[in-house]
Amino acid sequence: MNTTRRAALSLLSAAALALTQGPALAAPAAAQAASADRWQIPVHVKTLANGLTVVVSPDASSPTVGVSVVYKVGMRLEPRNRTGFAHLFEHLMFQGTPKAPKGVFDTVITSGGGNNNGSTRPDFTNYIETAPSSALESILWLEADRMTTLDFNPTTLKNQQDVVKEEIRVNVQNQPYGGFMWLDISALAFDKWENAHDGYGSFVDLENANLDDVRAFHRDFYGPNNAVLSIAGDVTPAQGFALAEKYFGKIAARPAPKPTDFSEGLNTAERRLTQPDKLAQVPAIAAAWKLPSRGSAEQAPFAVLGQLLAGGEASRLYQGLVKGRQLALNLDSLYGLTSIWEYDGPSLFTVFALYKPNTTADALLAGMDEEIARIVKDGVTDTELKHLKTALLASWYNDLEMYLRRADRLAKLQALWGDAQVVNKIPAWIEAVSSADVQRVAATYLTKANRSVIDRKPAAMLAAPAAAPAAAASKP
Repeated sequence: MNTTRRAALSLLSAAALALTQGPALAAPAAAQAASADRWQIPVHVKTLANGLTVVVSPDASSPTVGVSVVYKVGMRLEPRNRTGFAHLFEHLMFQGTPKAPKGVFDTVITSGGGNNNGSTRPDFTNYIETAPSSALESILWLEADRMTTLDFNPTTLKNQQDVVKEEIRVNVQNQPYGGFMWLDISALAFDKWENAHDGYGSFVDLENANLDDVRAFHRDFYGPNNAVLSIAGDVTPAQGFALAEKYFGKIAARPAPKPTDFSEGLNTAERRLTQPDKLAQVPAIAAAWKLPSRGSAEQAPFAVLGQLLAGGEASRLYQGLVKGRQLALNLDSLYGLTSIWEYDGPSLFTVFALYKPNTTADALLAGMDEEIARIVKDGVTDTELKHLKTALLASWYNDLEMYLRRADRLAKLQALWGDAQVVNKIPAWIEAVSSADVQRVAATYLTKANRSVIDRKPAAMLAAPAAAPAAAASKP
């Protein structure tokens, strides 16, 4: 690790740790040092003739690499009446090809101590691997092979339909609270089908998916011109670009469907919903507000605001509602299904909390409104603002330290923003945020009119009270 990188990470991590333990006298110095010694992530970008964008971030401090292939398709673009199809297709991508049957991919990567995975989000689907650098060519050959074609057959389709349905049972249907803080809240907050539908999928839609759907989805969205390949670690830009050309260069570009307009403005009236939960022991609340659009000047101030409100146990909402008023049992926050920097369509900032049965959702919301009103009126102090920025920057840089995460983040930034160099711009955007910026975005976005709320209660709390037993007849 070079000196600048080590110094910046060390100072930021120390300051972030001190923030969770109380006032930190060294935090201003840490922030100043971070600004002077900011770690610049090396980013090299090239687009092949077939439209594949290649990002290489060289780092020879370890003989390993991280690889990410991001396709610019996710839940928002899956076919109507095929909810969950983008996620199902992600599973199918691991079922092998005519050249590399199922199991070959895992064997190539894990035999050298590496690992691989994938995920589906509203605006992208990503496939990631990390392995010794000696396995890089094998990884790229396999990724190019499944970009070219898949082993489409009824057996693998049925198998993965069952796998996804079981995943839904385990993660949603048989879990207290299920996914109400990210599935149901989207259905409540958004108006357009692309943003509001269940990206996990209904069992009916999943079962109705057929091989023609699979072939069409691969043809339309999995061409090189709709993808970004990112490599981070023990590889030079020249090597990375040459290998990308060698394995992907002959794959023909394919026209992708023009996306529909799924933009939405802020909501103009609060939306409320009460749900029963047969598995929950205590009630819970999800309160969500629509976020600034990706690339907006409000995005960095909202990142600071989100940290201020719900970024851990030092946050305003945790201290005010969990520690102070003791209304909530815990508190967490979500940025849709991604992060504050990784969406390309309407998204939500959601606060999720379990609360005590002897209080109410209205009391919890009133406490949130009080904390938000304080920010709108008074802003934040210079010291608090520096602490918030330090925590955000420490998290940002620590996440980029791992080759796999770096490759994946660069691929997403290139796919969503059209510029992987955003990775080196975000720290400056965070550092430039002022107290007035935080006040402005709180007043603009965290309004009651822009809020959607689900109150999730144990089913027993919503059951009608049993009728009182009839009085016994008097004896003669």
